[in-house]
Amino acid sequence: MPIKRRTGSKNPPILSSEFLIQNHADIVSCLAMVFVIGLLFQVSAPLASVFVVMQHNVTEAVESTDIVLYTYGRQDVCVISFYFLIAIVMHAILQEYALDKLNKKLHLSKMKHSKFNESGQLLVFYLISLIWGGDIVLREGYLWNISKLWQDYPHNEMTFMFKFYFVVQLAYWLHCYPELYFQKVKKDEMKPRIIYTTLYLVFLSAAYVLNFTRVAICLSVLHYLVESVFHTARLLYFADKAKAASYGFTVWNSLFVFARLGSITLSVLTFWYGLALQQTASVMDIASGNFNTQLIRINCLVSICLLQAWMMWNFINFHLKRMRERAAQIASSKKKALVKKDKKLKKDELKKASEEDVNELPEVDQNTKKDLRSRTGAASSPKSKRH
Repeated sequence: MPIKRRTGSKNPPILSSEFLIQNHADIVSCLAMVFVIGLLFQVSAPLASVFVVMQHNVTEAVESTDIVLYTYGRQDVCVISFYFLIAIVMHAILQEYALDKLNKKLHLSKMKHSKFNESGQLLVFYLISLIWGGDIVLREGYLWNISKLWQDYPHNEMTFMFKFYFVVQLAYWLHCYPELYFQKVKKDEMKPRIIYTTLYLVFLSAAYVLNFTRVAICLSVLHYLVESVFHTARLLYFADKAKAASYGFTVWNSLFVFARLGSITLSVLTFWYGLALQQTASVMDIASGNFNTQLIRINCLVSICLLQAWMMWNFINFHLKRMRERAAQIASSKKKALVKKDKKLKKDELKKASEEDVNELPEVDQNTKKDLRSRTGAASSPKSKRH
């Protein structure tokens, strides 16, 4: 699918920064096509297949099953690099053909425009990952039998879709770094994006290398469910669907707390109880992929719990900040109402005082004062001004 170029009044110089930003999707798609076309020729097919085709097939060692099984290895870096390019192209397609068109209809400000794009991109990825990961969890039976998360460890043999899930996850979060440059993200918005992107990469990479993929896919599905609700509500808010957005944020508030508790519970069951009952090793065995040592288990459990605590801390601070802002708005509105009421009372008092002064005058002076007031009012009226 061709990507529309964002043309300005002048074409930027070739290989300039603006040229790369405007045409990065075309450049990256051409680079990805080089690997795909390389599969068509016998000379380049072995090298191109390292980037396109899933590597480290271990099915030959398992004769009793027809399921194709894979493990991880160094060549996965090449596969992740190829799907890293695909992620950049898909990001540009979604931005060009969906989000930009919606932005034009909604007429958002620059700040809301950036957040709308972020939520739109993440929502699509979270929904795909949620459906994909949820399907794997149901097929493997982890939902109905939690003990499978730690039984028969090390889990260094994966089905094609299972391994492909983690390859796509790593490729997507890697592509978020160059997108900060391609999307011209402001400096004040870069820090939070870099933080959550790095956290995703660190935890997913650790789970992939240490063969804790089963518990990792369950935790990721649980987390992506909550994030999908949040970004859906956020998009509804930007689209001026205040009532629907309010319901969405209410659901998110509840799910967020349950997801944090669920993640900690699942991690404790797996790392503190489940894996401790399996065959533990005093030293990690890289050759067999056995990393079930007490030190690694405790570090993994502490890392996950600290992450959940940090997320909960940010969640509480966010709501406290909103409560303070609402209290300040209410106090400001009350103050304005009191000022307005005081002005009205003062006006009424002055009017009453002037009437009392008139009443104290003799009858002839009272009539003269009233005539002067009526003439002044008639002179200041719009009709008298037009005449």
